[in-house]
Amino acid sequence: MSADFKILLVAACALIDADGRILLAQRPEGKSLAGLWEFPGGKVEPGETPEACLVRELEEELGVTTKSACLAPLTFASHTYDDFHLLMPLYICRRFEGFATGREGQALKWVRARDLRDYPMPPADEPLIPILQDLL
Repeated sequence: MSADFKILLVAACALIDADGRILLAQRPEGKSLAGLWEFPGGKVEPGETPEACLVRELEEELGVTTKSACLAPLTFASHTYDDFHLLMPLYICRRFEGFATGREGQALKWVRARDLRDYPMPPADEPLIPILQDLL
């Protein structure tokens, strides 16, 4: 690996509704991995905790409000892409307010854990599926 190879810290959240379904968001056209389904979240900014990042991202991307205390760390993904390495903690959130809407034009879908494999995901997200299936 080259000296300029960077590690990207991205926090992700498995939002779980009252029926035990998980929210997936489809990556919009024009972004890398467009069309693939992922857990909502985003890049952790300098000086920001992963929890604060998720509170901010869920509000910005989905119009959903939650608190850091409502986010429970579940597992993480560690995956090398061509030009960076992704480190992605995955949190579970069952307590949130608001109705999730794709504020950035992204499609959203509430999915049962057993059906997660029906949605093509980025390589880093795929190893998270069995852990969520075991949980739910």
